[in-house]
Amino acid sequence: MWAEDRASAGLGIECLEVTHDGDRGAATARMPVTAEMVNGHDICHGGLIFTLADSAFALACNAGGTPTVAATCDITFVTAARLGDVLVASARERTTYGRNGICDVTVTREADGAVVAEFRGRSRSVGPRAAP
Repeated sequence: MWAEDRASAGLGIECLEVTHDGDRGAATARMPVTAEMVNGHDICHGGLIFTLADSAFALACNAGGTPTVAATCDITFVTAARLGDVLVASARERTTYGRNGICDVTVTREADGAVVAEFRGRSRSVGPRAAP
């Protein structure tokens, strides 16, 4: 899945770690804030912070090998990220039940550990991916 994620790759999102303890997945991803990501307020566009969190969410939810997609997600922005910051998203599945799951992601600024955003995603397992 990650090898074919052109959206994340295009933003420079790097997968740092993916684990699965036999029950739940976890993942960490990192993204540098580039000039193309800064909005008119001179801060990182919130949609791009969401994308980083969503990418870490996807990695964690798919860590067990079952194809899984987002059902719903929400994000709370805590502080701004700026040009040159490196953001780190740490995702952990909180629970899974049937084909559903809940995953929390914390986005921090790598330099000082400040929380930039908190994201909660609800996932849904789907059937195997169809061949192209």
